[in-house]
Amino acid sequence: MLLVVGLGNPDPQYADNRHNVGFMVVDELASMCGAEPFRRKFSGELARVFLGKTEALLLKPMTYMNASGECVQPCAAFFKVAPAEIVVVHDEIDLPFGDTRLKFGGGHAGNNGIRSVIARLGTPDFARLRVGVGRPGPGFKGDVADWVLQGFSGEERTSLPNYLRSAAETVLDVAARGFQTAMNARNTKPKKKQDEVASDTPRTPKNS
Repeated sequence: MLLVVGLGNPDPQYADNRHNVGFMVVDELASMCGAEPFRRKFSGELARVFLGKTEALLLKPMTYMNASGECVQPCAAFFKVAPAEIVVVHDEIDLPFGDTRLKFGGGHAGNNGIRSVIARLGTPDFARLRVGVGRPGPGFKGDVADWVLQGFSGEERTSLPNYLRSAAETVLDVAARGFQTAMNARNTKPKKKQDEVASDTPRTPKNS
């Protein structure tokens, strides 16, 4: 069994924020795979679903981002889900909008939701799906915390449905093929076609 956790904040004013993209991906996954309705459990919203042939739990902590572990740990303990069978989906400012990366273990990189999950599980050894939201541009007034609590731009909102679907498909890939295989496939950028590579290669003048 997989436990797929989307991180976010529960109040309506946060619903469309960059910080809530974890919730958005889990909702997309629930819609794509016909999950049963979410129910309040473990200070969160929980639904059962089959991701292909793999039984899974979808969890959205309602504890606010900084206390996400207070929801994740009791749920994992009750269903006897090992940390290595947990996938946490969260926003990542160090990736541009449109990019996702699978990662296993490591630190929290300043994400307080991940920090809380590590603290409550007592280990960093769980999978993360990092969903890029980018960093603020030079004209943005405020700090990173202000940035992730902003909504997506108009241009980003246009492509957001496809982005969320792609992220959800990455979780499906983990369920179908295992984490390592999915990571190797999903984290590799498509190679350029030969003619594109040739056009990018600086040409040396014949007489130089």
